[in-house]
Amino acid sequence: MEQIIIKKLEQIRPIIEERRFLLVHSGAYKYLKVKEFFDEFPHVEFSGFTPNPLYEQVCEGVKLFNEEKCEMIIAVGGGSAIDVAKCIKLYCKMNNQENYLQQETFDSGVMLIAVPTTAGSGSESTRHAVIYYKEDKQSISHISIVPDYAVLEAAVLKTLPDYQKKCTMMDALSQAIESWWSVNSTDTSIKYSIEAIKAVKSNWEEYIFENTEESAERILEASNLAGRAINITATTAAHAMSYKITSMYELPHGHAVAVCLPEVWEYMMGHVEDCIDCRGAAYLQRTLDHISTLIDVGLYRSMLERMEMKYPVSRNKVTEVEALVNSVNPERLKNNPVGLSADALGKMYGRIVQ
Repeated sequence: MEQIIIKKLEQIRPIIEERRFLLVHSGAYKYLKVKEFFDEFPHVEFSGFTPNPLYEQVCEGVKLFNEEKCEMIIAVGGGSAIDVAKCIKLYCKMNNQENYLQQETFDSGVMLIAVPTTAGSGSESTRHAVIYYKEDKQSISHISIVPDYAVLEAAVLKTLPDYQKKCTMMDALSQAIESWWSVNSTDTSIKYSIEAIKAVKSNWEEYIFENTEESAERILEASNLAGRAINITATTAAHAMSYKITSMYELPHGHAVAVCLPEVWEYMMGHVEDCIDCRGAAYLQRTLDHISTLIDVGLYRSMLERMEMKYPVSRNKVTEVEALVNSVNPERLKNNPVGLSADALGKMYGRIVQ
């Protein structure tokens, strides 16, 4: 079925009141008002996972889901909680005697409801999830793991720490920009990107510095739109470059993406002739020009400065830059409209890492 987006938890009451569900949540859940709502219903809770979830942790969630004979899954949290819930849904009907990552994927038929508590990942509306197996990032993708319902309850953002608000919002903005210039962009994905960028640009200062519920609602909607955009296109070079920065410098994902994106953006502006998009360099130039009419790279950088989102500091810059370049998955660069050589990546990382 097509995903249904709603804005109030009460609307899912008829769906969950007669079903035992697995509630996948992060540690902050106990401080959220939504806990009072879910406490009314019979359920089992699972929170045994880290911010960058491990395959083994997902396996524990699958085991709990089956042992407790749960009928559906509800995820309350940021991208990690939702990604874990997606993987539990995908794996819960598979053979538990074999590695889930090596088995053929199929729709388990288990209902999944996502309640995002951050405005950034857009994971509540994508077919993608990220987990780690033996320290390697695993990109999980299957159409069946798009949550059946996404509950955009803006009130949950009220107590979100300021730094987390900044990181997640910049992740959403970056996703919208990357999706727009992606080689996979479509008229529909571009429409989502435009709406997301406009919403962030109009509301980010009020959201970050004044913490109003109205601005939170707009940013949460922007995050969802950005998620729907990358669900069509996937992300590009800025995201591909960010993953090792997150692990090497312990920088949250959104912060890592945010320091990479301006470098990719400016590089592409200067190398449009190296376009690998089948639509050609002229199309890419028009795209970059159109993006800049809504938000240019200078404004993006000024947002980072205003929010004091600093660049990572190295201990051994030469060695670390080399490791960063070697970490980039070439497959993830194929979505980028301009080809990036190892030398180009090295120069960009050299400016990112201080």
